[in-house]
Amino acid sequence: MNNFIKYIFILFTILLFTACTHKAPITKRNQMILMSQSQELALGEKTYNNTLKKSKVIIGTVYANKIKEIGFRIAKVVNKKNYKWEFNLVKNKQKNAFCLPGGKVVVYTGILQVAKNEHQLATVISHEIAHALARHGAERVSSSMIANGVQIISNIALGSKAPHLTKSFNIAYGLGTQYGIHLPYGRLQENEADEIGIHLMHQAGYDINEALSFWVNMSKGKINTNEFFSTHPSSKTRIKNIKKVINSIKRSSSRNTKQNSNNIIGKKIK
Repeated sequence: MNNFIKYIFILFTILLFTACTHKAPITKRNQMILMSQSQELALGEKTYNNTLKKSKVIIGTVYANKIKEIGFRIAKVVNKKNYKWEFNLVKNKQKNAFCLPGGKVVVYTGILQVAKNEHQLATVISHEIAHALARHGAERVSSSMIANGVQIISNIALGSKAPHLTKSFNIAYGLGTQYGIHLPYGRLQENEADEIGIHLMHQAGYDINEALSFWVNMSKGKINTNEFFSTHPSSKTRIKNIKKVINSIKRSSSRNTKQNSNNIIGKKIK
């Protein structure tokens, strides 16, 4: 039994080292991804089709067309040839949107109450595109696989040494992984999607100042809750982080403009 447990631990260690070769775009954060991209894309396609079958998709309206226009404009910047991008408006009162692996973006009509112009809609869509680009879905699945694997190994070990502790361990482990891994991981991914998304909308020519305006709009009327218990950062944290990203992009753009001006002047002098 002990040899079996050692073998499993070695296998998990190999998987972890192999999986951590991935990096998120723009932020360059190391990622743990165990799913192949082909598996991820197939799962996204299947889930997306099932979702649309159960939803009322709005076609041909001004907003539906605008969402497609914005989506494909940002997707052009991303330039992921193996992604089959789709952008659909679905009737739903929730102020929400989501993106499934492979570039399947759904925007709920409820978000239109908050996004006041096309730049703010671009904020929403670029955020969702960022989730797909960074493979956040596959990353969440992978972290769950590892957590479940560790729990199974621990249960085997306890079963042979201290079976009376198994139930208590599983309760504690469940709470520990929920509040110590899954929820913080969710908040990290949301902040990362904000950052990547703002860079994408900037590259696509949208006004990044409107990203801040959008999230301020989203925060209005919300009850302040402790983000420790949520998969999403609090509005205060989110707005603070977005301000930093916008200021960073502006400083970088200013430096590039100054450098280009110096290069032009230098050429004229010669």
